[in-house]
Amino acid sequence: MEPLIDSFGRVHTNLRISVTDRCNIRCFYCMPAHDVEFMPRSELLTFEEIERVVRIAVPLGLKKIRLTGGEPLVRKDLHVLVGKLAQIEGIEDIGLTTNGILLAEQAPALYQAGLRRINVSLDALNPQKFEKITRRQGFEKVIEGITAAQQVGFQPVKVNAVAVRGLSEEEIVPFGEFARRTGVEIRFIEYMPLDADNAWQRDKVLFAHEIREALERHILPLVPCPGQDPHAPAAEFEFADGVGRIGFISSVSRPFCLSCDRFRITADGKLRNCLFSLEETDIRGLLRSQAADELIAQSIRDSIAAKKEGHEINTARFVQPERPMHAIGG
Repeated sequence: MEPLIDSFGRVHTNLRISVTDRCNIRCFYCMPAHDVEFMPRSELLTFEEIERVVRIAVPLGLKKIRLTGGEPLVRKDLHVLVGKLAQIEGIEDIGLTTNGILLAEQAPALYQAGLRRINVSLDALNPQKFEKITRRQGFEKVIEGITAAQQVGFQPVKVNAVAVRGLSEEEIVPFGEFARRTGVEIRFIEYMPLDADNAWQRDKVLFAHEIREALERHILPLVPCPGQDPHAPAAEFEFADGVGRIGFISSVSRPFCLSCDRFRITADGKLRNCLFSLEETDIRGLLRSQAADELIAQSIRDSIAAKKEGHEINTARFVQPERPMHAIGG
């Protein structure tokens, strides 16, 4: 079959699947603090529906999957879904992005089911600042989750830290030292306009080059890691002595749209060809109306074909999606 290709020649092999919009913390850049309206559970794709979408997409070239939320570990028996997906021939890689609070207790079952890569979202190593960002407690549980994942055998374990000016500056060097001490890879992500309160401002973005300069000034120079995936969102570096990896996802200052190979499906079954897309394709409706596999496959093709050149954050044309991050899928 022809690959999933858009009008700019980008081939899509990487699907991010949100399994829930629910979360057990309330990070300000993702969710409102109060009165969050979650989707009714009946609107969420079942594990069987998710499996069917993946089986339909594999002949179209799908090779990689990442499970997201909301917080995916609040979805009951997530390891069962991992097991289903791990058995699909053609899927080469399954990852998970989690806030880590429930990770310590679930890591063994997830690993046994076939999951091998985990990204933990953690924006501060200072417990008080963690609570300010997440508006919840749980810092110690996140650290326990990271440790448990490493002990079970996950490799690599990556820690995603959103970089916000006025909040993150004092966390940069501790994160660099944390990477050197623990062996996790720290990935700094520039603050993006996907918050529920529409409070994002460009001057709140702490840029990747500023973070790198701070790390090199206080620890050691950073050198690019060899053999990087040209489609990966992060530019990866290691300290000059080979101890400690740091990644930078420069979504605002250096967009990587032209090498993007990702598309995503929301927890309620809407296909999105870009994180910032303003259009969605209703896959759930097709699944629940007993549509043929061929019709669903064509809907996926049509969505990818309509993908725009880029997210346009740096232009006057940018329009923030109505869905906040937790409802799209991280």
